[in-house]
Amino acid sequence: MLPRPPSIWRTAPDLPEVRWAALALVLFLLGGALQLAGAPTWAAWTALLACCAAGGWEPARAGVLALREKTFDVDLLMVLAAVAAVAVGQVLDGALLIVIFATSGAIEAVITQRTADSVTSLLDLAPERATRLHPGEGPADGVVERSVDVADLLVGDLVLVRPGERVGADGTVVAGTSEVDQQAITGESVPVPRGPGQEVLSGTVNGTGALRVRVDREASGSVIARVVAMVEQASATKARTQLFVERVEQRYSLGVVVATLLVLAVPTVVLGTSFEDALLRAITFMIVASPCAVVLATMPPLLSAMANAGRHGVLVKSATVVEAVARTSLVAFDKTGTLTEGAPEVTRVATAGPWDRDQVLRAAAAAEQASEHPLGRAVLRAARDRGLDVPAAQHFRSLPGRGVLAVVDGHAVRVERAAPPARDRREDGGREDVGTVVAVHLDDTLAGTITLVDRLRPASPAAVAAAAALTRAPVHLLTGDDEAAARHVAARTGISAVHARLLPQDKARVVTELQDAGERVLLVGDGVNDAPALATAATGVAMGRHGSDLALDTADAVVVRDEIDAVPRLVALSRRAHRVVVANLVVAATSIVVLVTWDLVGHLPLPLAVAGHEGSTVVVALNGLRLLRRTAWEQRPRRA
Repeated sequence: MLPRPPSIWRTAPDLPEVRWAALALVLFLLGGALQLAGAPTWAAWTALLACCAAGGWEPARAGVLALREKTFDVDLLMVLAAVAAVAVGQVLDGALLIVIFATSGAIEAVITQRTADSVTSLLDLAPERATRLHPGEGPADGVVERSVDVADLLVGDLVLVRPGERVGADGTVVAGTSEVDQQAITGESVPVPRGPGQEVLSGTVNGTGALRVRVDREASGSVIARVVAMVEQASATKARTQLFVERVEQRYSLGVVVATLLVLAVPTVVLGTSFEDALLRAITFMIVASPCAVVLATMPPLLSAMANAGRHGVLVKSATVVEAVARTSLVAFDKTGTLTEGAPEVTRVATAGPWDRDQVLRAAAAAEQASEHPLGRAVLRAARDRGLDVPAAQHFRSLPGRGVLAVVDGHAVRVERAAPPARDRREDGGREDVGTVVAVHLDDTLAGTITLVDRLRPASPAAVAAAAALTRAPVHLLTGDDEAAARHVAARTGISAVHARLLPQDKARVVTELQDAGERVLLVGDGVNDAPALATAATGVAMGRHGSDLALDTADAVVVRDEIDAVPRLVALSRRAHRVVVANLVVAATSIVVLVTWDLVGHLPLPLAVAGHEGSTVVVALNGLRLLRRTAWEQRPRRA
């Protein structure tokens, strides 16, 4: 697990966007409270105008800078609309508009900072120091050990990796045997044996044996460095998914400004209308044409969907994510820690000779009592679950990269990895489980074998079926584990498209290929090895309970309770939110068209203009709040 970056509560106050948004909100609440309390108008107006200044100066500055680049964004239009509202006495409405935009900008700034912090923390996977081996100065001096910075290691250097240490560089084992836990990098559910001639990766954790490793890549080219670079690049180049209304924001904003100037100029110059009357009509036009209703037509449904998902254990990081999820056309799952629990379990005990299965499991569990290996803990847990009496073991000894030795009830017990056994028709009719197989020897005689597989989440098959029903493309499985283990999980969950033995860059490549083929990929993962693919996918969803910090911060949404069946429900809820957004936009657009037409061809009284504008805003807001209901989450998903 990566060192966790500073929490949002410690990061947020350091960001100027957050401070200004918080000040604007406080001033808005103060001004509203003064109005409700019947305080003097000047007091309420002072607080509300200060709110507009605190929350609006940054969007106004950004808008002016955008003008220099010959673009006109909706933020500047919001500031102008707020100024127009204030000019006609609607100070509360103008301040509310400013608060909405300042708050959304602050949320975006916090998320961006958290992602940057998490990418930086990834570098902590690789140790800062390594033990480099040098030849002695004299012929009998042997080898000299020197502690050096990992960044100073060169290709060809020889390093010593002691038991429990992290590997400092990508390289090849030249001496020693051990087991290396590389789940964080490759996603393999159990530590893998490593000996001379085999590759080890930076950031992985050595087991009980000492390894001498020849450096094959410098620190800048290691797997960890490449993961960091891929996440940063994908996050920077992945186009920010815009809200439905933002796709036309520049043309609409510019059009409103131009139209307002025409409404002011044409009656004055052509028709001889007084400047005061033309100004009032132009201000009325800007108010009724301003996209307040359009903004609220979009945000309440999306925010309601976010809140509903949050109540059910899914943290969605922004409203844009809800829209991105709604457009999902293909769902892909990681295996270890996502569809499975990332912990091995005993699935089969086979015997050889006169021993029965309980005797084999009991002897293995006794020998493994002092072991910290995940396979050993799983064997001990299985024996206790069966109610077996596990005796104490003497003379325990670990065999790095192989297994353990111990004396149990006077018998020498050796438990070690073995090749998958031949089909044993005595035990279960010839079925051979896929997984890791350990052989149990009693007094140098094979007593039996124990097969362990990664435990499948109970809800995984139903979640995969629901995801497949929601999309037109088959569900994909992306894993760093071997082909047999991947296809075993795929068969149990109903997945037909399997991609196995994928390194982090390979997962990102597969996602890119799927999206280049026209799919909108939603990827579900949990580890460091998933982070580049989560950043590359149209939507990344992380399993939160045991997920790495990088995966949690890179993902667009987090399943906090590790309930895998929440993923298809999130897709279904997001699609309902999208339908409500479209309906709301129709209502808001109709209201704007009617009020603008009235103002241009007739005489729209300012109070009626404000009432119509605010009325449409209330209607679309209330319609969006319907998605807060529990039934919106529990409703049966509809196929794409």
